[in-house]
Amino acid sequence: MKEIRAVIADDEEVLRTGIANLLNRMWPDLDICGQAENGVQALSMIQSQKPEIVFLDIQMPGMTGVEVAKKILGMTKVVFITAYDRFAVEAFESEAVDYILKPVSEQRLGKTIDRLKKQLAARTHDQDRESVPDLKKIIQVLENRAAPDYLRLIKVKTGTELRFVPVSEIIYFKAEDKYTVVFTGQKEFLIKIPVRELENRLDPDNFWRVHRNAIVNVEKVKKITRSFTNQMMVNFQDTRETIAVSRSFEHLFKHDL
Repeated sequence: MKEIRAVIADDEEVLRTGIANLLNRMWPDLDICGQAENGVQALSMIQSQKPEIVFLDIQMPGMTGVEVAKKILGMTKVVFITAYDRFAVEAFESEAVDYILKPVSEQRLGKTIDRLKKQLAARTHDQDRESVPDLKKIIQVLENRAAPDYLRLIKVKTGTELRFVPVSEIIYFKAEDKYTVVFTGQKEFLIKIPVRELENRLDPDNFWRVHRNAIVNVEKVKKITRSFTNQMMVNFQDTRETIAVSRSFEHLFKHDL
């Protein structure tokens, strides 16, 4: 009989299913008693099911994983799921709370499982209470970290599959109709995140808005030229594609062309 229960909370069904499948294979004695697609659902499920472990996505609609964690202090072991590694080393120094990065690797999940098994084997009510300050500290870091969490991966769908494209590989984002084109040089993907939203979620040191409908990766820029109509154009490495720069963004490029 399975004695240890877990809830998985992530707004991406493919990710939830993937984590569940890995856990079923790597930890067959673990009972996955629920899967939640948003923070509100996750909190309700945790309160009703009272699992020993919750795998909690930091970024979810309704309530974030951080907001959920604040409400379940001392109730369960928390494993944060995150697409960002910028703050991971700083935030998760304590072994009381763990994290896994998207996309979830079998090797990293295996380390988390080993840690959880050891903690649960030695678990007492006093230890649960002692772990609360550690979780509070991590929550504070996640809420108040000085460096913003810029996107490290872009989730794209190809058929029935969900893929993760590192932002470092992306040459530009360009709005087309109701979608945004993600161009890597070799492939194009369509996402529904508007360019204006991407602008706020990408590192401004690497990604510049050069037009109302386009953002470029400056590390992929080869040169800036002028068209026969005198419009500034961004030329990239390893592709003949170009992106027009609107006059309101020409100041980003210091050289007069």
